[in-house]
Amino acid sequence: MTMTVETPRYDRSKLVPGIVHIGLGNFHRAHMAVYLDDLFSLGLGHNWAILGAGVRAPDAKMRDALKGQDCLSTVIELDPAGKTCRRVGSMIDFLPVEAGNASLIAAMTRPDIRIVSLTVTEGGYFINAATGQFDPAAPEIMADAANPDAPGTAFGAIVAALKARRAAGVPPFTVMCCDNLPGNGHVTRAAVVGLARLSDPELAGWIDAHVAFPNAMVDRITPATGPRERAMAASFGLADDPVPVTCEPFRQWVVEDHFPAGRPPLEQVGVTFSDHVHAYEMMKIRILNGGHAIIAYPGGLMDIEYVHEAMAHPLISALLDKVEREEVIPYVPPVPDTDIPAYFDLIRARFANPEVADTERRLCLDGSNRQPKFIIPSVRDALAAGRPARGLALVSAMWCRYCAGRTDSGAEIAPNDPNWDVLQGLARQAQEQPHVWLEQRTIYGDLADHAGFAADFAHWLRSLATQGTEATLRAYLAS
Repeated sequence: MTMTVETPRYDRSKLVPGIVHIGLGNFHRAHMAVYLDDLFSLGLGHNWAILGAGVRAPDAKMRDALKGQDCLSTVIELDPAGKTCRRVGSMIDFLPVEAGNASLIAAMTRPDIRIVSLTVTEGGYFINAATGQFDPAAPEIMADAANPDAPGTAFGAIVAALKARRAAGVPPFTVMCCDNLPGNGHVTRAAVVGLARLSDPELAGWIDAHVAFPNAMVDRITPATGPRERAMAASFGLADDPVPVTCEPFRQWVVEDHFPAGRPPLEQVGVTFSDHVHAYEMMKIRILNGGHAIIAYPGGLMDIEYVHEAMAHPLISALLDKVEREEVIPYVPPVPDTDIPAYFDLIRARFANPEVADTERRLCLDGSNRQPKFIIPSVRDALAAGRPARGLALVSAMWCRYCAGRTDSGAEIAPNDPNWDVLQGLARQAQEQPHVWLEQRTIYGDLADHAGFAADFAHWLRSLATQGTEATLRAYLAS
């Protein structure tokens, strides 16, 4: 029997666009699009519908898929008590994906577009790994600076649209980042203003002075779509949907209330507007994203496929508990209206949800970008407090061991990082010379010079090589 699918409880033909969103991946369609769908169902905010957009070739495939179903997204919530399925209707069109981004720029120039939002992945903001700042020398940025009227990046298109709005006397839109980055509004401002400065310094100054870039914390676990997820959609009678989204029941969105051009009343559907986004953000990045890294690499080394299976392994579960409670949570500042130990308990329950079927491999992806954001800051805080960071040193050692390319059983680990070749070479060299791994200054900074941390890292790396992951975890937990 086909299960029930919830459909929009509002007249989509009467929606008016107010937002252009760039980057229609799974996270956006299970997060921001769902919040707006909920709002529209209350009879509110119908002039804030989404125009979807993309600037990369794969976005054209997503456009074809969504345009083929009237821009409806299938979202399946994976509650252990029972799955629910809905068709989300908050996006009403998907702009052509084309070289030069003329259609995108034209849409963002329209006066009724008052917010431009982005999910272009954590690594899509052209940040120099060595400095942590916007990189004006990135090839795509240099190309846009040389050809600002036909840009290839989302940021180039935003600059071109803001320039056109200023010339036409139209107030600027708000630029809202929905990617999982510390200070994501500041990061987005740096990219937009930094790119504008390369071709039009006067325009860059105007953008910096007049355009709002609110910071936000976003959270929802959304696995990649594959055969399992398509089969799940088919069980709801949606076998013809090539791009369904699955997600956990939990979602959270905390945003600075800085929208000079207006915003939808999202507080009516559970969004928190706060001046303390940084506090929520630090809690989430350190405890949830850091927690993902803590369980990712032991699971990867022990040939565990799914996150909930890793959580069911007593050694990995105990590792997460010990490292978080001793080396992460003590350095997370207070968060408004939040019990941080209770938040961690919620995170554990979310990780253990078997219905999500999130993979360890996904959590292991792109460690060179994630470790400096999610793990290293906790290391620094512990060491600054005069405390050891032996558990976090073990996490780094397991990441190094993972990048060497073999699990404990001898199975090959397929490349899983944009810098895989470099990482693999260093990881293999580190088996004999552990210090070479910590000398990746863009990741570890000066931690190679901290004798205690370097010694702990070397100890655990040797243990992983000689004793294996399971015995090493036992040794750490016994300590």
